[in-house]
Amino acid sequence: MSNPIYLALDMPQIEPAKALLEKVKAHIGGVKLGLEFFCTHGSHGVHEIAHIGLPIFLDLKFHDIPNTVAGAMQAVHLCEPAIVTVHASGGRAMMEDAKAAAAEGCKVVAVTTLTSLDANDLTRTGIYGSPETHVMRLAELAHEAGLDGVVCSGQEVGQVRKQWKDGFFVVPGLRPAGSGTGDQKRVVTPRSARDNGASVLVIGRPISRAEDPVAAARAIEATL
Repeated sequence: MSNPIYLALDMPQIEPAKALLEKVKAHIGGVKLGLEFFCTHGSHGVHEIAHIGLPIFLDLKFHDIPNTVAGAMQAVHLCEPAIVTVHASGGRAMMEDAKAAAAEGCKVVAVTTLTSLDANDLTRTGIYGSPETHVMRLAELAHEAGLDGVVCSGQEVGQVRKQWKDGFFVVPGLRPAGSGTGDQKRVVTPRSARDNGASVLVIGRPISRAEDPVAAARAIEATL
């Protein structure tokens, strides 16, 4: 992948989203569309964004019984995504069915632990141990289920890659040096994540909310 940056385009209004994407498209490698965008605009909105000509990462984090997730995966075929997410905590059978139902060429990756969670948050949900331990456990399960890779923070991606050498690794929660973390807790810089083995770098607010999004995208691209 020549440019691993995927812009998180989670905006409720489609015209500003398209305008932003047109501005920065020369400095990114793809677009991540999440729940806010999809719930507002659906598959029609995805097609409008896809017309700009960049790969689409559909970050819907499917998590349900296997049959329901398989049906949802089949339903998004029309969107022609390059990448789709499911939650690893849905279990091996769910992940196997998701992969089996995915369109040919579509990478299915499993979300391990959200970058907004730290060890204390996990403990309150009944999960004990470090985030890294939990990520590694779920990554192993995703590998066994035949998925293409996982979503994890930049703090864990290096260790996951050591165990899954040919995996595809999506890293969100990235912040350029000197940026605020916002609601993210396990953050690294884009360069650090790339050096540690990230395949895709998901970057949203540092570009989309920058005073000059083009300059921000170019600056991040230059560090890679």
